[in-house]
Amino acid sequence: MKPSGPSAAKNRRYWDGIADEYQSLHGQRLSPARPAWGVWRIPESRLEVLGDPRGRDLLELGCGAAQWSIALARAGGRPVGLDNSEQQLEHARRLVRRAGVQIPLVHASAEDVPFADAAFDVVFCDHGAMSFADPRRTVPECARLLRPGGLLAFCQESPISHVCTSDKRGKHVASLQRDYFGTGRYDSEAHVEYHPGYGEWIRLFRDSGLVIEALFELRPTANATTSYEGWSRDWARRWPAENLWKVRKEER
Repeated sequence: MKPSGPSAAKNRRYWDGIADEYQSLHGQRLSPARPAWGVWRIPESRLEVLGDPRGRDLLELGCGAAQWSIALARAGGRPVGLDNSEQQLEHARRLVRRAGVQIPLVHASAEDVPFADAAFDVVFCDHGAMSFADPRRTVPECARLLRPGGLLAFCQESPISHVCTSDKRGKHVASLQRDYFGTGRYDSEAHVEYHPGYGEWIRLFRDSGLVIEALFELRPTANATTSYEGWSRDWARRWPAENLWKVRKEER
């Protein structure tokens, strides 16, 4: 597998390097027994984003250890897990074997997915690839992969969260820390993240033949906890730290 470009290669090295630590820190909270969205683990049973997976072909972009895919396979779906990190897929293989389910696991970038057009009913991502791959490539790629009427759903950090994160402290603060415009791509020494504004997301959906069905601005409960550093529950109860987009491919 060859990454799609320099940022894909950089992010592949990053995730290969931190995969073991990531699963050690967060794997238990990502349990397939409790499929949930975002850093605050808001249950799918409450949001009902993906619908009934039975008999449907689903693709998880940036699957990590495939906890979501395992949950969907147990519920009767036909998921495929894709990740840019081979080390993350090692964890996925271990959990899939333990769960006793059949899930194809693919080592590839979400910017260039090795499947035919119209292969899936649902493409989804909980952070993962939609945060660490170029949306100018991933959104058209998702549209290509979906059947007419198919669903694209993904959760990622909101633009508001990104512009209110302190570069010095790495935490949310109650003031703007960086420009909103021109910061759709964030380069650090270790990795590349993508944080498009609302207008750019809407243009990408429209240009790719996708229609917005819902935007969930996720808000943690008053007693929610997270295993992720830098995410403030108090801040996220005042402003949306994560967005969950639900868009659908046009029928025609």
